[in-house]
Amino acid sequence: MKNSTRIALSASLILLTYFLGYETNRTNFPQLIGLYGLFFVLYIGIFKKVNEQKDLIFFVGTAILLRFILLFALPNFSDDLYRFIWDGRLLVQGINPFDRLPSYYIDNKIQIAGITESLYAQLNSPNYFTIYPPVNQAIFAMAAWLCPDSIWGSSLVMKSWLWLFEIGSIVLMWDLLKYFHLPAKNVLLYALNPLTIFEITGNIHFEGAMIFFLLLALWLLVVKKWWIGGAITMALSVASKLLPLMFFPLLIRRVGGKKDWHLLNWQQVILFFTIIGITLIGLYAPLLNGVFFSNFGESLNLYFQKFEFNASVYYVLRWIGYQYKGYNVIQTLGPFLALGTLVIILGLAIKERLVNWFTLMERMLFAICVYLLCTTTVHPWYVAMPVALCVFTPFRFPILWSGLIFLTYVNYSYSIYTENLCVVGVEYLFVLGCAFYELRKPLV
Repeated sequence: MKNSTRIALSASLILLTYFLGYETNRTNFPQLIGLYGLFFVLYIGIFKKVNEQKDLIFFVGTAILLRFILLFALPNFSDDLYRFIWDGRLLVQGINPFDRLPSYYIDNKIQIAGITESLYAQLNSPNYFTIYPPVNQAIFAMAAWLCPDSIWGSSLVMKSWLWLFEIGSIVLMWDLLKYFHLPAKNVLLYALNPLTIFEITGNIHFEGAMIFFLLLALWLLVVKKWWIGGAITMALSVASKLLPLMFFPLLIRRVGGKKDWHLLNWQQVILFFTIIGITLIGLYAPLLNGVFFSNFGESLNLYFQKFEFNASVYYVLRWIGYQYKGYNVIQTLGPFLALGTLVIILGLAIKERLVNWFTLMERMLFAICVYLLCTTTVHPWYVAMPVALCVFTPFRFPILWSGLIFLTYVNYSYSIYTENLCVVGVEYLFVLGCAFYELRKPLV
């Protein structure tokens, strides 16, 4: 690729990043999807054209720069930031954010530094207990401690952490690709993906921390053969977001050292997961008290039994439920689908024929995709994990998904929030069609 072409493409991405990150609100759907669509087309074009090492290095540098540009903008596609700040300000005052609902402090007029009615008014879930794990909470507290009176300053602190996590993820991906003898340019599938750029660094979603610690754990296990370090960093990934728990059945035979269940080194397996458990207990210990499990459990139950957004299998079954029951059966259907997801993942682990670290990436990709297809809520940033994992596989349907899922922002463009089910149908029609096409060769 010519140097002038590289510079022109990079400059275009920088301009698009600025306008999407600083000048576009999620309610302005035509501008949002137009700019995002153009970014996505350039992203695919760049990936196809990169063939030389200098091109790869240049665009990896561009990817890091694009994330840096977004550090100084307040999130404009998500309002989760205000709950992060709320939790952080409670923590620096020595108050456990899992203890009480946000509404408790306002209704009872409890005076706490930084806990104000203006901040409360910006929360998107004031009547739900917090659900953010300890790694996130530590960063929330740091942001509130460093910038006690500034929402923008707190945002900058959180984004800086996620920017560093993203740099780490890109470096780890590059090294893992080299280890697995895969094309190094695959790192651009994640590094330049507009969804990962705008939803993680731009909108402060801690999938970035989860992905970084997961990749670090895999790098330690696969490349460095240090399974104790892998166990600790795997725990940090779970302590960033609980989703990596679903990968544990896939790890058993690999850390056990044999492909046959009856030949496993169970002592090593038990020790590996014991280290994970001890690390998690240590991370959660500052937050544990008499009400933690009930309040945290209530939030998890609400996630599976009340929240609905951009679902696929669930929406089909919900419609069937309306035909037979006459009402929304989410309270039973949500947990049922969660249980079904667990059964499928266990089946993937038990029936796996070719067991090695390379095939783990493929198995984890399909585990997370099964979860996302069965859950009741799929926000755009949830697709960041499938994008990260598909880098190590021949499958590209998560890339298509990362482009189409931004269509769901149309819901916020209406005067009253309304979910456009036609958009959801189009999204999953193309994503599942691509997935089935790529799955013509069965998993091993």
